Amino acid sequence: MSVLHVAPEACLEPRLRSLIGQGYVTADVRPGRADLTMDIMDIHAPDKTYDRIICSHVLEHVDDDRQAMREFRRVLKTDGEAYLLVPITNGERTYEDPAITDPRDRERAFGQRDHVRKYGSDYLDRLRACEFDVEVLRVSDVAGPEDAERMGLHSASAGEIYVCRRGIAPGRA
Repeated sequence: MSVLHVAPEACLEPRLRSLIGQGYVTADVRPGRADLTMDIMDIHAPDKTYDRIICSHVLEHVDDDRQAMREFRRVLKTDGEAYLLVPITNGERTYEDPAITDPRDRERAFGQRDHVRKYGSDYLDRLRACEFDVEVLRVSDVAGPEDAERMGLHSASAGEIYVCRRGIAPGRA
């Protein structure tokens, strides 16, 4: 199995590397923080390279999130899955304004100095516009109450898990 893990969490990386082995590859935009230095808006990998992609709480930092989504779809194998999680903090509509570049202004507008948007419930539409079929899972779908408590996954704070699969692009078979 080949897995691309973007901005790998320190608590997950060793466990996943141990379980998956050589097929597990980490990537980060900052050099030295992962196996590969990578801009997810321009992934230097052939089409249909990865069986799984894990990208949690990264897209809100990326200038062109839709380009990154299209790149994830491109490098995802036909039967693969991408787990693309973001914080949903802005009601129905995603808020972004590329004119806001000062870190203090970004913190006021987006809640964090290095964020470039606040996602709303239209995140699902953004994924679908990039030709993903999306299944939305909740904490209760993946863990029982005892396991969720042990892992600190509370429905109110953990958010939803977006399982993305390659949809068939319009006009293609």
